[in-house]
Amino acid sequence: MASDTPVDQLVVPAAQAHTGQGLGTGNPADAFVVEPARARTKRTPRRTRTNFEMLAWLFMRLSGIVLVVLILGHLLIMLVLDGGVSKISFAFVAGRWASPFWQGWDLLMLWLAMLHGANGMRTVINDYAEKDSTRLWLKTLMGAAAVFTVLLGTLVIFTFDPNI
Repeated sequence: MASDTPVDQLVVPAAQAHTGQGLGTGNPADAFVVEPARARTKRTPRRTRTNFEMLAWLFMRLSGIVLVVLILGHLLIMLVLDGGVSKISFAFVAGRWASPFWQGWDLLMLWLAMLHGANGMRTVINDYAEKDSTRLWLKTLMGAAAVFTVLLGTLVIFTFDPNI
């Protein structure tokens, strides 16, 4: 950047910012310039966005780690320690869900898996659905399916009766 160039001449209009024409100083590094931040006005709300997307991103990472532990533990117990798939029966599930520990384990696995999957689907819908109305309906259907599955699974875990 030339030292004799005034600062106001270094601000590039939005239409020219990403064209590769740059500031015209001859320096190749000036070819792509980031626009200056917009100034707040009286009509601009104090918070223009929430941290929902950042929290959803963080939830995906943390729930993924917890789900790996829960699922590997589940597979280890069901397939290795308890004799494999052939040993799993109604009586096995009844004995397992008689313990509040296993009810909590399975409930946490259910809730985290459904919320993790629904959040991932929400992201896919946001990325690929072009129309706002399509995005709204897809997310509504996906949310309803996730809520239905979580409620039904929770109901089954807590109301399971081995004496049927």
